[in-house]
Amino acid sequence: MTGHHHSHGHSHGPAGGLAGGRGYGRAFAIGIALNSVFVLVEAGFGIWSGSMALVADAGHNLSDVLSLVIAWGAAYMSTLPASGRFTYGYKASSILAALANAALLLVALGAILLETLDRLFTPAPVEGWTMIVVAGVGILINGATALLFASGRKSDINIRGAFLHMAADALVSVGVVVAGAVILLTGALWVDPVTSLFIVAVIGWGTWGLLKDSVKMGLLAVPDSVDETAVRAYLGGLPGVVAVHDLHIWPMSTTETALTAHLVMPGGQSGDTFLHGLAHELEHRFGIGHTTVQVETGEDEHCVDCG
Repeated sequence: MTGHHHSHGHSHGPAGGLAGGRGYGRAFAIGIALNSVFVLVEAGFGIWSGSMALVADAGHNLSDVLSLVIAWGAAYMSTLPASGRFTYGYKASSILAALANAALLLVALGAILLETLDRLFTPAPVEGWTMIVVAGVGILINGATALLFASGRKSDINIRGAFLHMAADALVSVGVVVAGAVILLTGALWVDPVTSLFIVAVIGWGTWGLLKDSVKMGLLAVPDSVDETAVRAYLGGLPGVVAVHDLHIWPMSTTETALTAHLVMPGGQSGDTFLHGLAHELEHRFGIGHTTVQVETGEDEHCVDCG
């Protein structure tokens, strides 16, 4: 007779559900407010001064504001309880948020690239000092916003995305300052659109990484932080286990990982103590906080994957 046993462990890490939604609520609010004001100021001065680099950076900052809004919404939704319809709750909304943010960045990238190429072939006068002052303010605002998310960047891709966006913006603003200084010293107007192209390259690089990671999560790939081979070897090495099949590891959200597996144990297992201990080890060794294990004695040959 086949026995079915389910053991569930839940992660309570610092960047998990509550921390991601409420612990960073103030950081999201401050970041959105500061950057919304700065986008308007930077775009206005960029148009007034004729600096495509400032306009490009403002466009990037606008996409980051929208990204922060989406990330905040997803982080909050991940804290909502499960229901009869959504039995996992809304944890996967953080994965959808990452996909949406990648799409927003691609749209911004295309618009900035078209305008930059036009400016590259038809240079226009640029106010170097305006570029330097406005971008300098951007360094302070983006740098301060990035620091708000620094503590959670290692354990949540949603928070890491917010951190990387703002840190990259600070670096891009440094590039705009340098471009303004070069224009003042040399009068070379081509420096402005070339700097804008550099900004596009930075956005493209970051977008590719975010898109790749979010698509993998959306396709329920094993998270990069988990070694599937090591997990399978651990399960197969447990006392009494002769085979492991139907092993599935997938991201429930950007912070939580789930696992299901069938263990063939001809001698059976010792009860809930075995299952709870197994869930504990999977969480602390591999960061897998939601575990469901089915134990089989091997008496029923009904599984094509049993090996």
